[in-house]
Amino acid sequence: MNMEMCKIAKLCGGCQLQGKTYEEQLQIKQDYLQKLWPSWKVPKILGMENPLYYRHKVYAALGYDRKKEVISGIFQANSHKIVKKEHCDIEERELQEIVLTIQKMMKKYRMEPYDEDRERGFLRYIYLRKSYYTQQVMVVLVVSSFVFPAKKAFIDELLDKHPSISTIVLNLNKRHTSIVLGDNEKVIYGSGKIQDTLCGTHFQLSSRSFYQVNPVQTEILYQKAIDMANLKGDERVLDTYCGIGTIGLIVSKKVKEVVGVEVNKQAIQDAIFNAKINHRKNIRFYAVDASDYMKHAAIAKENFDVVFMDPPRSGSTIEFLSSLVKMKPKKIVYISCGPDTQKRDVQYLLKNGYIMKKLVGVDMFPYTNHVESICLLVRK
Repeated sequence: MNMEMCKIAKLCGGCQLQGKTYEEQLQIKQDYLQKLWPSWKVPKILGMENPLYYRHKVYAALGYDRKKEVISGIFQANSHKIVKKEHCDIEERELQEIVLTIQKMMKKYRMEPYDEDRERGFLRYIYLRKSYYTQQVMVVLVVSSFVFPAKKAFIDELLDKHPSISTIVLNLNKRHTSIVLGDNEKVIYGSGKIQDTLCGTHFQLSSRSFYQVNPVQTEILYQKAIDMANLKGDERVLDTYCGIGTIGLIVSKKVKEVVGVEVNKQAIQDAIFNAKINHRKNIRFYAVDASDYMKHAAIAKENFDVVFMDPPRSGSTIEFLSSLVKMKPKKIVYISCGPDTQKRDVQYLLKNGYIMKKLVGVDMFPYTNHVESICLLVRK
């Protein structure tokens, strides 16, 4: 199944591989990984059976068109000009419908779109996420003020039109920044959370929880990473950059003990709750910078058999990697959304006592240039 040509693709800039068949896209990503690792035979990239409507996290900016009608869409690449968007082939269908419903309701409920230049208006963004297995929907309205006089009537009408909505949250963001979410929130319907299941493990998600946007490929990504580790059951495992504890909790039912490390305190709170709802007592979480944890763990001579690492696109740090080498885990499973920075980090590990055993690419974002890669390193 391939995408129809999108009228706003060039303005949006999101789907860089617009116009390519999915088979061609996979080959482009395969060639990219092969070029990064010329001496390694990179196996066939793991793609999707249906590469459309995969994004289960969607956001829309609000503004006015020339006729002063409310529009929703995305910012044009490298600008703050809103490109009107009514349909997207990579965003989950229901979430797109909810965006358009809220956009149409705004005039009725006097929800003026926020104007950054004049610092006027109420609604800055609509931010949505949907769980894959439970089909629960979270609606986050990013606003300039918690004062919302028509709140009850708005909620009643929105729920009537979209009964799958489980919770609605107001997120306060007054900052002059491109970051969508602010730090203060107010739940106006439901619990402020939704639940999902991944690799047989249950997770609770808040608005700011890091959770992969493509649930189908996330299962493939994590399962492949765990399979690479070839766990026997008696291992002590470290899950770094752990987010809400996804990999660590999935792994915890297969090993003796797991430690999860993540700098985001809200994510760690979610991770601790997720351990409780899954009845996992062999996992501990620490809200600390991964590099700082690794430095102290190396000094304390902490012993881990397997280390999972899933750093941001910028890769890891020399402090993290040097400490990792000192800790001498038997296996390192490195998941990356930036294969170029992954190669940089892996080369350091190859020079310091490790050999690479496996490498595979996973297509998490069809129609874009992005590709994730996983590699297994084993201590010599």
